[in-house]
Amino acid sequence: MILPIAAYGHQTLKQVGEEIRNDYENLDTLIEDMFETMYASNGVGLAAHQINRAIRLFVIDASPLSDNNPEFEEFKRKIFINAYITKEEGEDTEFEEGCLSIPGITELVKKKPVIYLSYYDEDFNFHENERFDGILSRIIQHEYDHINGKLFIERIPNFRRLLLKGKLRDISNGDADVAYRMILPKKRTRK
Repeated sequence: MILPIAAYGHQTLKQVGEEIRNDYENLDTLIEDMFETMYASNGVGLAAHQINRAIRLFVIDASPLSDNNPEFEEFKRKIFINAYITKEEGEDTEFEEGCLSIPGITELVKKKPVIYLSYYDEDFNFHENERFDGILSRIIQHEYDHINGKLFIERIPNFRRLLLKGKLRDISNGDADVAYRMILPKKRTRK
């Protein structure tokens, strides 16, 4: 089932995700729905937060990027449960990021080029300190930020965020041109 994507400003996007266990209700269905949603939205990664679930789960399929990176063909339908970055290496490098929850906006973001990640896969097999670098590292770090309640625009300079304020407000209000359904933030009422 294709699920709606939480738009910028939605409260779930700001929450730190809770760890889940292998008996999490309907986990297999949730993972399949996440992949279906990601593919329908033309994404290469999707965190549970983006479908309004504040849990430590994200999925990635980098194979659509394999034209320029043949090694990505093997990085298909990867599931990361209860992931934690255990180590980072290298000098911060800039890379352009975008997000399905913040459509139409891309910005240069600085992050480490190499990470080590400990996580469980869909069968709850534990992977300890697995090394990722380059674009795969960036995709994983982007989704990892989501499960920690952080968005990529929080990693850009304040003056850049200020310039985006109007566009971000439009996204929160549902005035974004997207080909997928979005969950808008609840409107705050003044007392």
